[in-house]
Formats: sequence, C-alpha cells, structure tokens
Amino acid sequence: MGSLEVWSLIKQGWRRKPEQEDKVRRLISNLPYEDLRRKYQPNRQYANNSIKTTKYTVWSFIPMNLFEQFHRFANVYFVVIAMLNFVPIVNAFEPGVALIPICVILILTAIKDAWEDFRRYQADKQLNNMPCSIYSRKEKDFVSKCWKDVRVGDFVKVVCNEVIPADILLLHSSDPNGVCHIETANLDGETNLKQRQIVRGFAAPDGSFQPEYFSSIIYCEKPSNNLNRFKGYLDKPDKKKIGFGKENLLLRGCTVRNTDEAAGIVVYAGHETKAMLNNKGPRYKRSKLERKVNTDVLFCVALLFIMCLIGALGYFIWLETFPDIPPFVPPDSNNNYISPALSGFYMFFTMVILLQVLIPISLYVSIELIKVGQIFFITNDIDLYDEETDSRIQCRALNITEDLGQIKYIFSDKTGTLTENKMVFRRCSVMGIEYCHRENALRLGAQCETISDDEDIVFQKPKVPSRLQYRQKKGISSLRRSQSARTHMGARYQSEVFTITNEVAFSSPLETDVAPDRRLLRVTCDEKTQIQEWCRVSHCNGSASFMDFFLALAICNTVVVSTAMLPRQRVSRLQSLLKRMGSLSHIVNSFQSIPEKSSKSRSSLKDVKEEEAEDYSDSGSNNPSRRNSSASHHSEEERGTVSDPNGLCYEAESPDEAALVYAAKAYGFTLLARAPDRVTVRLPQGAVLSFEVLDTLAFDSTRKRMSVVVRHPITREVVIYTKGADSAIMELLDCHGRSNKRKKIASKTQRHLDLYASAGLRTLCIAKKVLSEQAYDDWASIRQEAESTIDNREELLMETAVHLETNLTLLGATGIEDRLQDDVPATIAALREAGIQVWVLTGDKNETAVNIAYSCRLFNQGDMVFTLNTDSRSILDCTLGEVRRYTAPSQSWSFQSIVGAVMPTESTGPTFGLVIEGRTLSMVFEAHLQMKLLELARHCRSVLCCRVTPLQKSAVVKLVRNKLKVMTLSIGDGANDVNMIQTADIGIGISGQEGMQAVMASDFAITHFKHLKKLLLVHGHWCYSRLAKMVIYFFYKNVMYVNLLFWYQFYCGFSGTAMIDYWLMIFFNLFFTSTPPIMFGIMDRDISAETLLGLPELYKTGQNSEFYKRATFWIVMLDAFYQSLVCFFIPYWTYQGSDIDIFTFGTPMNTVSLFTILLHLAIEIKSWTAIHWGFMVGSVLLYFIVALIFSAICINCNPPSNPYWIMENQMADPVFYLVCIITTVVALLPRYIIRVLQGTLALSPLVQARKLDRLSTEARDQQIKNWKSQRSPSEVPTNLVSPVDSFSNSFEQSFYNSSLEREIRISFPSCSLSFRLQFLFCTNIQYRSESTSFMKLFALCISSLKYCSFLDFTSY
Repeated sequence: MGSLEVWSLIKQGWRRKPEQEDKVRRLISNLPYEDLRRKYQPNRQYANNSIKTTKYTVWSFIPMNLFEQFHRFANVYFVVIAMLNFVPIVNAFEPGVALIPICVILILTAIKDAWEDFRRYQADKQLNNMPCSIYSRKEKDFVSKCWKDVRVGDFVKVVCNEVIPADILLLHSSDPNGVCHIETANLDGETNLKQRQIVRGFAAPDGSFQPEYFSSIIYCEKPSNNLNRFKGYLDKPDKKKIGFGKENLLLRGCTVRNTDEAAGIVVYAGHETKAMLNNKGPRYKRSKLERKVNTDVLFCVALLFIMCLIGALGYFIWLETFPDIPPFVPPDSNNNYISPALSGFYMFFTMVILLQVLIPISLYVSIELIKVGQIFFITNDIDLYDEETDSRIQCRALNITEDLGQIKYIFSDKTGTLTENKMVFRRCSVMGIEYCHRENALRLGAQCETISDDEDIVFQKPKVPSRLQYRQKKGISSLRRSQSARTHMGARYQSEVFTITNEVAFSSPLETDVAPDRRLLRVTCDEKTQIQEWCRVSHCNGSASFMDFFLALAICNTVVVSTAMLPRQRVSRLQSLLKRMGSLSHIVNSFQSIPEKSSKSRSSLKDVKEEEAEDYSDSGSNNPSRRNSSASHHSEEERGTVSDPNGLCYEAESPDEAALVYAAKAYGFTLLARAPDRVTVRLPQGAVLSFEVLDTLAFDSTRKRMSVVVRHPITREVVIYTKGADSAIMELLDCHGRSNKRKKIASKTQRHLDLYASAGLRTLCIAKKVLSEQAYDDWASIRQEAESTIDNREELLMETAVHLETNLTLLGATGIEDRLQDDVPATIAALREAGIQVWVLTGDKNETAVNIAYSCRLFNQGDMVFTLNTDSRSILDCTLGEVRRYTAPSQSWSFQSIVGAVMPTESTGPTFGLVIEGRTLSMVFEAHLQMKLLELARHCRSVLCCRVTPLQKSAVVKLVRNKLKVMTLSIGDGANDVNMIQTADIGIGISGQEGMQAVMASDFAITHFKHLKKLLLVHGHWCYSRLAKMVIYFFYKNVMYVNLLFWYQFYCGFSGTAMIDYWLMIFFNLFFTSTPPIMFGIMDRDISAETLLGLPELYKTGQNSEFYKRATFWIVMLDAFYQSLVCFFIPYWTYQGSDIDIFTFGTPMNTVSLFTILLHLAIEIKSWTAIHWGFMVGSVLLYFIVALIFSAICINCNPPSNPYWIMENQMADPVFYLVCIITTVVALLPRYIIRVLQGTLALSPLVQARKLDRLSTEARDQQIKNWKSQRSPSEVPTNLVSPVDSFSNSFEQSFYNSSLEREIRISFPSCSLSFRLQFLFCTNIQYRSESTSFMKLFALCISSLKYCSFLDFTSY
C-alpha cells in the first residue's frame, strides 16, 4: 500500500461529522487500518470490548475505600472523636486506645469490600480472556483472539453454541435463508429461540463471506439499554441506503443455537453493549425502619449534647467551689492556670470522648449482618422453592427485608402473575359460527380434577383421555430442543464435549394438547371445499374461508420452528422439495395424493352422526360413555392428521402465539418451517404450501395487533393476515359496501367475543385483506424508505402499518384460557385479612379482567362493584356520592385524614369494589382528580384497573405511595411491569413465561404468586419484628452502659474519669455484647409460621409499626436510665466507706451491667435455640476469660491506677457475687413484671397467638378456626337487606353462571351495558331452575331495576 493511499485512509479515519455525532454513531470497517496504530483508527473514540466492573486498583484501594466509608456519618463522627482524643487538654483515654473501635470497623468493612472487588476482578478476567474469532486481513481468514481484543468495526464470527462477544450487526449466516437463531436466556431469561436475519442484500449466492470487500458506512443510534430498540442504515458506495433494525442485531451474552456459523461487524463493544448497559447489579434502597433509626440517632446526639453540657457545667461549678486553685489542676505548658469557665468548655469535649459510646458505632454493621442472615433463611425456605423450575426465591435488594412486614398496598399484574400465563385454546368463532370445543373442555376439566387434591368433588366427571397419552403409547416422547454435542463456549477449538438440553418454552401438555371440535374438524378435512374456496379467491378478492382462518393462526406469528436433530437441514430438504413442486399443477395434484391414514380418517368422519347445534356452555348433561367413546375416537383420528413425525418444536415469544399455532396444528394446519422470506404449512391432507413472506408488522401496544404480508402460493395474490384485540380489529373492518352476510358475521362474532370475555377468556380477532400488486408496490416503497431512516423511524413505521391495516375482512375470533395459578384466591383472601389492600392493574379488557377478579376473590360475594369507563368528570362525583350514601357519617374524611389510612373502617354497610378503565384514569390524571379517585378507592376493598398502559400502572402506584404515605408493593412478570415494580417501595418479579426483565428490575423474585403469602405474612413479620426489637435493644444497651460513666461524674467532680478500664470498656461493646443481639435479630421467632399463616391479621402489627414507635423508643430510654441507676448505686452503696481503689469499685458495675444487658435480651427472646444459649453463655465466659487474663498480665497498663489482679480478687469475694445477683434482679424486675402482666391481663393478639403455639397441632388449628369465626364480620348485614333484595341476591347468585345469562347477552346486545351482571358475585353456585321461565323473567327484572341505575357508568 502506497504512502499516498495510507494518508488518504488516515484522513478518512479522522473525518467526522460533528453535527451528527450527538445523534447517531458512524463507523466503518477496521480492515483497511489494521496495520495502523490506535490513534489512527477510524473508530478509536468508541469503547473497546474489555470489561472492568471493579471499583478499585491496588494503589487506589485504600484512599477510595476510606473515601466511601467516610460517606457514613457515624464513621466520620467516631473518627472526629478519636482525633479529638489526641488533643492533650481534652483527652479522656489513651489516644491509641481511642482509635481501636473505629479502626476495627473500618478494617472489617475494607476487607469485605476488597473480597467482593477481587471476585469481580476474577470474573472480569475470565470474561475478557474468552476466545473468539476475528477476521484478519493479513491471514485472509478468521483468527482466534480474546474478547478484550474486539473493537468496534471488527468482523467477528460465532459458531453454534458460542456466546456472542459484542453487539454485532449480522451480515452472514450459514443458513441458506440468512437466519441465525439465538437464545437470550443470559440477557432476559427467555429460553425460546429467536430469529435474527442478515441485513437485506448481503446474502452471498455461494454462501461465502468476504469481509475485506465490505465498503459501506454504518449509521446507527447511540448506545442505549433498550433491548427492543435498534435502528440504523448502511450507506453503500452507490449512495443506496439499506435500513436495519433489532432483527439484524446479535446481542452480547446471547448464545447461537441451531446455526453452524454467523458473522457480522461489531457496532457496540464493552460497556456500550446493551447487556452491560442493563447490568446495574443489586439494588440499594433505604428502608422505612432505617429512616426511623437515623432520626433516633439524632435524638441520641441531642441526649449526648445534654449530658456533656451537664458535665461541663458541673465541672465549672465544682471548680468554683474552691477558693483557690485546686492542687490537682495542672498548669498548661506556659505554667499558666486555665480559668474555670474555659476548663468547663474543654471538659465538654472530654465528656464527648468519654460518652461517645452513646452513639452506637456497631449498630449499622450489626444491621447489615442481620439482614444478610435474614436473606439466607428466606432464600433457603423450602416452601418458597419451586421444584418444577428448580428455582428458589431471589433477594436482589439486600437492605429492605424488614419492609416486607409493613406493606399496606399491593399492586399486581394479572396475566402471568395471578394466572399461569399458560394459554390454553378453548373456543373459537369462524365465519360467525361458534365452536365450543366441548371435548377439549372436558379434557381440561379432567386434568384439573387430577391435579387438584384439595378440591371437593361433588359430581364425578369421567376423565377424557389426552391426545398426549396416545402419543406416549406410540413411543413418541415430549420434544426438547437439542443443541450440538460440541459446545464452543467462545471458541471452535475446545475439545470438551457435552450435551445441553433446555425445555422448550410454552410446550407443556396443557398448552400443546388441543382436542379439536368435531364439527369444525369435519369442515377442515373436506378437501373439495378447500380447492373450491381457494379457486374462488382468485376471482373474488377479499373472500374469506375456514381455511384462511387456520392459515392465519399458523402464519401470523413469530414462532420459530426447530427439530430435535439438525433442524435447519430438514428445512433445507423441505425447501428443495418445494422448489420441485413450484407450479400450481404440482400443488393441485398434491391434493389428490392424500395419505391412506387421512382417507381412513375422512371415511370415519362420514360415519359420524350429525351433532345437534352445541350450546355455548362447556358443561351439560351428556352421556359419559358417549364422551369417552367420542374422545377416544377422535384421538385415534388425530393421530393420522396431527401427529408429528418430523419432531417439530415451536418456540414462541409469547404463550398466545404458541397456543394458536398448536390449535392450528390440531386441525392439520402444521407450521413446518419459518424463514425471513418464507413460511411453510402442511395442510390436513398432506399437501404442503410455501408462502412468500413479503413483510411482517410486529405487535405493539399502540396498534394492539400484528400482521404478516404474504404471497399466496396458488393465487399469487398479496394477502395480509392480521390478528389482534377485538377493540383494534373491529374498527378496521371494511365498512363500505359490506354485504348483509358480512355484517351478520361481524355481529355474531362480537357476541361470541362478549361471551368469551365474560367467561374470563383472552380474546383475539383474526382478519385478512387482499392487496393488488400496484397497491403493495406503492406501500412497500414507502415502507423501505421508513426503514432506512433514523430520526422518527418508529413513527414512520407506525404510519405505514396503520395505512396498510384498513378495510379488513373478518375471519373469526379465538378464546384462550389463562388459568389461575395455584392458591391465588386463598393468597388474596389471606392478604386482605392481613389488612393489605390489593389492586390489580391489567391491560386486558373489562369483561375478562372482572371475571378473573371474581375467580381469584378480588371481588367477593356481597361486594357492590362500580365500573367507571367514561371521560366525564361528573360520573366520578356521582359514584363517590353513591358510595357515601352507604357509608356512615363518621367515615367521611378529607385529605389530611387519609394520610396513613389503609383500609376502610369496619362498618355496617355493604362492601364496594371499583373497576376503572384506562381512559378514565387518563381523564383523572389530566383533570387533577387524583384525590377524588383516592377517596373513592379508600372506600373500596379492592380496585381493578383495566386497559391500562405500563406508564399508567406506575402512575397509579406513585399516586398511592406519595399521597397516602403508605408502604407499597408491586408484583409482575413481564417487561410491561418494570415501571410499576421500580416505582413501589418493594418490587417483586415473577420468573414466569415472559422472561426475566421483571425479575432483573425487582427487589425480590419468586416463581408463583402464592409464595407472596408466606413471604409477607411470615418472613415479613419475622424480619420486621426481629430488626425493630434489635435496634431498640441496641439503643438501650448503649444508653444503659454509658450512664454508668455519667453517674460516676457526680462523685469525681465531673473530671471525665472512668472507673472502668479503657480496654474493658472497648471490648464490652465490641465483643462481649455484640453477638447475642445479632443472633436475636437473625433467628428469633415470636410466633410460629403456622400460626402466622393461620391468623393473617397478626400482620397488622407491622403495618402499624407496633414494635418500633416513638413512644417505644423513649420508654426504652427511661428503662435504660433506671437500670443504669440501679447498676451504679447498689454497688456504690455496698462499697461506700471502704478503701477499695477505683477499678475495684468499677469491676462489679461492669460485671453487673453485662448480666443485666444479656438477661434483658433473654426476656425479649421468644424462641430459644441451642445457638441462642451458646452465644449467651459464650459472651459471659468470654468476658470472664478476657478480664481474668487482662488482670493477670496488665501490671502497668494504665498508670497510676492499674487493674492488676483485680478480677481475681473480686471473684474470691462473696460480696461480689451477692452484688451481681441482687443488682441484676432489681434492675430487671420492673421489665419482667410488665411482661408478666402483659401476658396475663392485657392479652394482645400477639400474646394470644404465642399461647396458641404452646398447644398441640390439632388444638391450635381448632382454636384458630374459633378465633377467625368470632372475628370475621358478615359481609352484608341482614338488617340492611329488604325481602325483595334478599330474594334478588339469592336468585342472582344462581342466575349469574346459568345459560340464561348468556342467552340475554346474545339476544339483547344493545342492552348489555344495562344488564351487565359483573357485580353479581357467585361463580360456584349452579342454576337449577332454568325450566321456570317466569322465575327467569322475574329475576331479570329485579336485577335491572336494582342495579342498572347507577352501578355501570359505561353508557355515559
């Protein structure tokens, strides 16, 4: 390369565009500059791939660590005190001795920080030295280097099972379709495969990739932590721009699966990668108790100031009593005597040094140790362990465990949090005809009966065999994704061989095993109908058919298809087969070549007797034998149609998509392969269709739908298949020139959607549209232009999608069941008994959410539920006024009174529930009506928010937390719950079906909602009570011990002298009395877990902060003053008039104070273990051992008074033991008497619960039942219910789930708002008088007159 060419390259490398640098990143290939030094590299300004998460170096550790530790006020305080002790005129101890406590604390903390940082250094070193393949221009091939050598602009190759070292723009893949499969489990926890495709136009015909010929300039967005956003474009030498997005980006930390090799150019490296930008580590928050502790520390500072001021004034007054200068007052260095006033001023600082222990130096360290111990026991609780996923609870926030015991409001997501997020296909409506899938309902019901061991079975239903059982008889096991036997772990050259298997997401038998409806199966298996319908499509644009419905289910998704072994090779053989079958004649002929099994199945279908029109209800009085035979018969049929000899695995990003694909597969429409430009489906008769994918419009929360644009392989027309929420699809139907048939189909489908929603099913609408070639070409050019932009890219893509998704033709609708998790109703009921108000915030539609709310007991029998779905401000006032009519006048409140309010006070009126939709919430926040909403919600026992966005969820949590000043908890499982989780005081993520983004943003992570019950009611109560009592005890311990020195000042002229040796004083708090309170804070159990779970109302003690109130703090301070007086004056009076020295006088006081402090703790301990006994006895033994050794060897330690042999002499004196016993008893007698009286006379709920723990298991359970029966008030008092209302209520309960109620919804759709019965509360009572038409009409009239006047405001 000539010098002129090198100089031109250098200038090109230096060329920058300052006006774009702040908005976009510009990079080019590093290959032409490979021989140049770094300062000449074109991408030198970007971060390299070396990772450094450590905080310190060898040289910076000491100064930086000290700087961080001195951010704590307590450390600064004690360092100042120690430095003050070096001033001769005010020192109270030996200067070196005063440094020991703070030095010990600083050294222990430094050792902990150094160990943590060393572990980070080892992890960084291992990661940075992992091997990878980087292209070298010299070698003309990829060479092995380390991760830390990767730079922005390098070309990197990754192979199967290799972890991606940086964020790479995909330019090459060994897959013939230009696809690379990745697993993002390390990033977001999702184990399903995701497809990434090469940038459009970079697929080499021969499959080779030559990076040295890459000459394009890359423009992309600046690094961000948004995993779902990436945009940019390639500027080719011919000035042509090619856009790319997140589907072209391989993220650092992901693993390549099912792809031999892939290569691309690095766009982000090191700390600028999305993985590192999302790696925030553990979260640190300040708990409510810690804030109280900081306030009480300030009170201790004020108390210390008062005591030091008294000491200074006392010293001044004492000096003033002498007519001349006392002989014991030494002069200064100039032989001058200091005045009494100035001496008193100096004595103030001496007293600060002497009484410094009043501020608990080891309190914060002890709190940290206790929280670590509490987290250990929480994470090792076997009841919070999930055996299915082999995971336990994660504690990601290390310092807010006690807040778990003070929660007053819980905000929960619905899907995946209250429900399993395992979507089960239940019903569908095709072309206006409803198919209830009775066999599938019976099979699922049989599974529920088998799984549920606690449920009382009233009617014995026959168990319908599962199709999976038949497959297992044939020897076909459940499929799992198998990876390559050779695992590279960053290098192709490793010799280790092992096999990794992961469970395929959303592949449980409950989700994959769909029993088809026999009527619909008969239609789909009629091949003549298929041919006629598809031939008719070519003549009549927009024509819809049953086949289009199932094709939409199979095609309109992002499901990745893989096989058990070498899936891409199978797809390649399939595609080669399709090329040979490319013409229409081959495809039509393939319809005639139906497998023999399919023919048998069709012939058997013809023998099936025509069924009557099936009822909309899943239940009915059918012949059990007929059920079994039909289910068995169809299972045999389905084996020929739906079985999967190729071993296909479907990997979906959401359970909804997986459920629809498995439903289509159950009817014979099997998704065989998916590539970026092609999707292949096998039909029921065995024919294979390959659709060319022209574009995919991904789902987003704004459009609430997704679409796929394909070219039909038979008609060659451009067809758009769309699925989405009914509210989004119904508005986009072709309203102009619609035939009466289409209008009837839309009307019937809407009624079916209402039916599905009222049954708690998740609904989706399926639609299609046929485009002309010219219309598609015009749209595609605009779409490509939008993809090539960086500014406003999302808005432009949204506009193109909305423009295309218009004038749709409705195909049908689906109803998918998302089952409740185990024990959700019991958990919510227990939380409400505990005084916790539960709000559910969901994006689902009103009817679905309300049905789930009744199922999970969010709304109970007797609740009067108000539904707000309006933009009118007056309706909120109207609803609030209606609630006040049923509320006692004493319950009226203002803003000042709601601060700290949690639940509505118990009253004799009815209980209320509130359902509010997203648009009403928007109106509330825009119109500043938040306080009225809170007032209304305060009267409601539960609140359900429907159709809310993630931002609205966080806004609601923030509103309640800030305005009501209460402790809040948010729980969710998806990325849309992250804002809500981070806004609350405590955020809990559920590691469920939607990845780990909620878990990574949370403080605690659990696997099931039911674990919240024990986490709060048991561990929350324990953590709060233990820590609160320990903190109070710590303040007591320090004040009690310091006051011994303070009382002595009255007898030593306030000279700042101590009657206890300095070393024993330091060891007293540092060693002798430090470990027992730590063990108390970790292991004490005031009430057993069984009692806490049986009596959830005990949780209210933590909500009301009964263990740590301001009054409690000052009572303990008074008790500490009393005990210090006793521990000082009884030994003082005992040795008064004797000739003992100062340390002989102080040793009994020191010993008595040790016994008093430890026995004080013993009174507070509620559950004794061997560990408690060991630490208590060990502390006493340690004290005597250290004191004896110190007295024996310390001959001249503290001149002129030395503690030599003092302890030995005291222990030989019987008076010493008598003083210790009497003083300890007198000091602790008041506290002991109070505890006895509290346990005998003032029986608080906690005391009664502790008495229950002493009973046998059977007796305790019986007492708990009696307790709950006495304390649970009736929900609807009889004196408020008129005879008509009583009859109406009882009839409505049986009426709600009956087929009559469903008939009313279908027959009177225009009146559905007035006759809405979601406030009726019975979901379990069967209607048994359906034959009495007069009674039906009477109940309907009563329901209408009683409730439609005010309960439902949606009509406004």
